[in-house]
Amino acid sequence: MNTILSVGVIFLASVLAARILNKIHLPAVTAYLLLGVILGGSFLNVVSGSILAASGLISNVVLGFIAFSIGRNFSFESFRKIGSSVLWISILEAMGAWILVTLIFLALKKPFHIAILFGAISAATAPAATVMIIREYKAKGNFTNTLLGVVAIDDAWCLIIFAISLALSKAIYVRQTVSNLFYIKVILSAGAEIFGAFILGSLTALLMTKAKRFIKSRTEFLIYSIGFVFFNAGLAIGFNFSVLLANMFFGAVLVNIDHESFKFYDVISTVDPPLYMLFFVLAGANMEIGLLKNIGITGVAYIIYRVIGKALGSYLGGHISGAPDNIKKYIGLGLVPQAGVALGCALVVRSDFPQAGPVIFTTILATTIIYEIVGPVCTKIALEKVGEITRFETKPENKDITGGNC
Repeated sequence: MNTILSVGVIFLASVLAARILNKIHLPAVTAYLLLGVILGGSFLNVVSGSILAASGLISNVVLGFIAFSIGRNFSFESFRKIGSSVLWISILEAMGAWILVTLIFLALKKPFHIAILFGAISAATAPAATVMIIREYKAKGNFTNTLLGVVAIDDAWCLIIFAISLALSKAIYVRQTVSNLFYIKVILSAGAEIFGAFILGSLTALLMTKAKRFIKSRTEFLIYSIGFVFFNAGLAIGFNFSVLLANMFFGAVLVNIDHESFKFYDVISTVDPPLYMLFFVLAGANMEIGLLKNIGITGVAYIIYRVIGKALGSYLGGHISGAPDNIKKYIGLGLVPQAGVALGCALVVRSDFPQAGPVIFTTILATTIIYEIVGPVCTKIALEKVGEITRFETKPENKDITGGNC
């Protein structure tokens, strides 16, 4: 099948797949991942080799858009409104998953550079599935507001954790014998990369804000906005910075220095759903089914201890911040879904670690599908437990089935 026909089949099949899974209240992300597995080389082999070869480029582009959209949640105004509970819970649930999964994988005799990568990726949470359930059942209340705040900024902490873990993992992978001084150097190097990404994102945001006065039409504004997302991602690659971090900081600085920044996000949101769809379909198509037999206890441990780590971390964060008991007890159930950022990090690992990378990526992809199926159910249970939705299902609202933010 030629490349153009492949793309056409992917787009049309994705609409059908998302519509079908929407009938059983599963997010579009799950449909896209499963569709990619089916259309990939392991089954129908519909996705052409040229498309798979370009998946690295497509991934960098889409991750740039995802990270940019995450950045908008970092406005100072939002932080003043959400209070200390959201900050404490979001930081500690991300760290809880990171630390616990890393320790469990070390107990399973995994090398440290592999264990810490699994731990870092486990920190991510997908807000789309959580938001979908909240909208569908019209949930309202303090618990719902706290949950929305936590899932909004969780991925930002994940990206920072991942940057540090990746730098540490690379260094240990190259040099097996390390000293305490070596660890300090690696952490300082990771800090320098984070700072460099921040400077790059800040300068790009400043330039974007200053130059927008020359834009005269909505069409120009759309092209201008997309161009800057590409521009910043490209510079990040050129400077060997993380695309995820650089574009997250780009979005975060922009939302704080431009009171009309919502226009950039709104116009980009009109064109990015097809990019997200293609990203998830290609992620599924890149899955190596033959590696599933190697996952075994690793995949099971990841699924179980990621959830436990998030539950313990969120409970501790709620306790420190004085959150109500129902938030401390049940908010961890709302943090089960995992999708875009986790897969993006896994793709980076797949590229940087030719030997272990494919197994890590396949593990994360397989567990993501499970999380995206189980996650919405867990969120609904949590909302029922705290009494912010009724046990009788209401008629779902008309909603976008593209999956929203990842």
